[in-house]
Amino acid sequence: MRLPLLSLRWLLGGALAIGALHAGEPTPALVTEKELAAIRAEVAAYRKKLGDQAGVSEVADKFIAIPQAGKWLTAAEAQPAFARLSGKLEQIRWWKIGLDPAKLEHALREPAAVVSGCVHAVRAGLDGAPRSLAYAREAGDFLRWAQTQGGTGVFPFPAVRGVSRDKAFVAAGRFLERAERDGRLAEAVHQGWAIDDLGDGGLQFDNGEAGVAMFELSEATHDEACLKSARQAADWAAARPLARNWNYNSFSVYLLAEAFRVTGERRYLDAALRKALLGVIPGQLTDGPRAGRWVDAHNARPAYHYIMLRALALLASVTPKDEPARAEVVRALALGLKTRNTEILGPGAANKDKAVEALVLVNRLFADDAAFLRETRSAEALDALARLVSEQFRRGTAPLGPREWGLFLEYVVWQEKTSAKTNPSPPAPRPHP
Repeated sequence: MRLPLLSLRWLLGGALAIGALHAGEPTPALVTEKELAAIRAEVAAYRKKLGDQAGVSEVADKFIAIPQAGKWLTAAEAQPAFARLSGKLEQIRWWKIGLDPAKLEHALREPAAVVSGCVHAVRAGLDGAPRSLAYAREAGDFLRWAQTQGGTGVFPFPAVRGVSRDKAFVAAGRFLERAERDGRLAEAVHQGWAIDDLGDGGLQFDNGEAGVAMFELSEATHDEACLKSARQAADWAAARPLARNWNYNSFSVYLLAEAFRVTGERRYLDAALRKALLGVIPGQLTDGPRAGRWVDAHNARPAYHYIMLRALALLASVTPKDEPARAEVVRALALGLKTRNTEILGPGAANKDKAVEALVLVNRLFADDAAFLRETRSAEALDALARLVSEQFRRGTAPLGPREWGLFLEYVVWQEKTSAKTNPSPPAPRPHP
């Protein structure tokens, strides 16, 4: 969904210049007052139009109660917990190099989640680590193949229509129809893959998820091909214009912050900060009964809310503390955490996967900032979610997707290993868990 009032003449104007930056060149101002004022004015007008519906989700939140007597998984329970997912992975291994994307009903975010989850399981030393690494390599090889098929560095999307009721494919079908009407289909599609979203921004989702997964796989395997693939995705993201959808932009913020963490190249940080300052943060309500949520109904949904907080958390962690823009990133992150975390501690969890992912990240990255975790209620909220998913697993269900499950189990193991130390919070030798 797009925020209808955001004017692309402002959003497109300066963002394109990011891709021209190279290491060693002087860095221009990240954001101009003119750009920011224009976006804020249009957001304010849109908020006025919405009235008391600003920040209300397009679909009513449904909460899962937190089991008050629930307990975290122990490290011993976590040890075999990811391997139990292997049977399910065997059933869904649709990613085969050479398949026809015109018949594909799956997005690249799916193998990306498998890569990421398996890498986290390997990092934690969980049972079946060699098998998990083999799954990660296989899914990573497929991702690189698909990226190569696209030919532009982006992790593409299958250019199919009418094959799936999944919302991502429905949106993709509408995009392809518009591109065809406008005579731009050949520009948008190559070898059965959508490789250019023509400013819509939709490709940032899968590109961000897959790009981060490839950075993670490159660190786990020291494979230069994986690192090259991840960098290509980050370069594509840096050069893209800002989209009208706040969460689309946040996927690129997340990937670019990760690219800076891994490579240390300032151009990635500058691109991430610019996209956050213009393409994510301005959509957040800063006052009123729903302060901390995003103004439009689509991005007010809890899953997208925590997706955007995930990006801001990683960006805050990698941004030098003397960088002036960092304070604005941390402010928005804190406000966003407080509003949804408070709900988790009240009626319950309106979202599990992305909330767990964001909160594990926040608790790792801000482990040495007890005041921040206390102010945002992030430790409490993660504790509540951990008790919920732990009890669900004990009852025989798979409580989270592969990425979030691997990340959570890694956190459980790490937390228990460090619980006897003076500081009970897990140390964070690397920003990304």
